[in-house]
Amino acid sequence: MKLNQLISTRLLYGFVLLAGLLWIWASAAPEGGTTAGGIPAPQAGFLAPDFSLTTLDGATVTLSELRGQVVLLNIWASWCPPCRAEMPAMQRVWEEYREQGLVVLAVNSTSQDTVADAQAFVAKNGLTFPIPLDMSGEVTRLYRVSSLPTSFFIGADGVIREVVIGGPMAEALLLSRVEQIIKEAR
Repeated sequence: MKLNQLISTRLLYGFVLLAGLLWIWASAAPEGGTTAGGIPAPQAGFLAPDFSLTTLDGATVTLSELRGQVVLLNIWASWCPPCRAEMPAMQRVWEEYREQGLVVLAVNSTSQDTVADAQAFVAKNGLTFPIPLDMSGEVTRLYRVSSLPTSFFIGADGVIREVVIGGPMAEALLLSRVEQIIKEAR
């Protein structure tokens, strides 16, 4: 009886081990299906992915050309209530800190919005910082944005310091993050 029990136990352990190995093999990501050691989405501590977009006023803005300045990259749409709610605070923070090197890039997710609606919102709210238009959704995909608004606080070295998903961001949060990153840049 003890020999049969020992054999049964070993068979059970062998089956569990085999099942585990099969599960590991079956659940492995396909070759080329990962980020090949890269990050799955832009996050704090990593270089912000570069892009070039045309703004509402027809200028071209390239993120990498802003190195040396602190950048608040905000991805938004005019139909998004939290996006609309945080824009006045972003305008006030930009007005207060632009002379110290702050650049606000409020990238309109135009692939989910319209240029006319974005223009109307900007005019109604008196926004004066650059509004790049993400017409094809390139930046929204590049930054893996899954929720609007999403904001990236980027240091003067081009490295993301913090990512804030959702909103609206309080003016106090904006001020504290911007002040901290500007201090780091000095």
